[in-house]
Amino acid sequence: MTDEARSGAPRGWVIVAVALVLIAALAFAVGRFSTFGSQGAVSPGPNSPEAGFSRDMQVHHAQAIQMAMEIYRKTDDEELRVLSYDIATGQAGQRGEMYDWLVQWGLAQSGGPMMQWMDASPEHAHGGGTAAEPMTDDEAHAAMGMASADEIAALEAATGQEADCLFLALMIRHHQGAIPMADALLELGSDARALQMAESIAAGQTSEIAAMQAMQARLGCTG
Repeated sequence: MTDEARSGAPRGWVIVAVALVLIAALAFAVGRFSTFGSQGAVSPGPNSPEAGFSRDMQVHHAQAIQMAMEIYRKTDDEELRVLSYDIATGQAGQRGEMYDWLVQWGLAQSGGPMMQWMDASPEHAHGGGTAAEPMTDDEAHAAMGMASADEIAALEAATGQEADCLFLALMIRHHQGAIPMADALLELGSDARALQMAESIAAGQTSEIAAMQAMQARLGCTG
C-alpha cells in the first residue's frame, strides 16, 4: 500500500467525524432557535398528535441520518454524496427541533405505543394493533418504512454500486413511510410550528423520492 493510500483513510474518517459534529451542532442550534416567539402558546399535551409525531419522527429521522452518513462515507457518486449529506443535515436539524419542542412542552421524549396517535385519522391510521394490543416497536418501524437490523447490516457491508442502490431503495421506502405521518399531523394537529414542520417534511421528502428514483435509473439499479 502506498503512503498516499495509507494517509487517505484517516483523512476520510476525519471528514466523517467533522460532519457528524456539525450535524449535532446544527440539531442543537435549530432546536434552540425554534423556541423563539413561542411564549404564551398553549402547549400540546402528552397524548397529543404533536407529541406522538415528535417522538416517532425523531426515531424515524435517527435511522435516516445513520443510513445517510453510511453512504456519504463510502459512495463514489458525487450526486448521491451531496444528497446523503443534505438528508443527514436536514433531518438532524428537524430532529433537534422536535426534541426541543418536547422539552419546552414539559413532555417526555418517549411515551405510549408508536404510531397510535395516528389512529384518530381515518385516512392515515396505521391499521395495525388496537388500543388494547398496540403494535410492537418492530411492527411500527416496519409500518413506518424503516430498515430492519439485517438491512442496516447489509448496507454497512455493501460497497460500490451495490451499496448505492441498496441505500436508495431503503431511503425511498423510509421517506415513503414519513409522508403519511406528516399528513396525519396536518389533519390532526393545531400547533403552528409542528404543522409547518409537517408540511416541510411532506414536501421535502416527496421531492427527494423523485430525485432518488432518478438516481436509481441513472445507476442501473434493479429490484
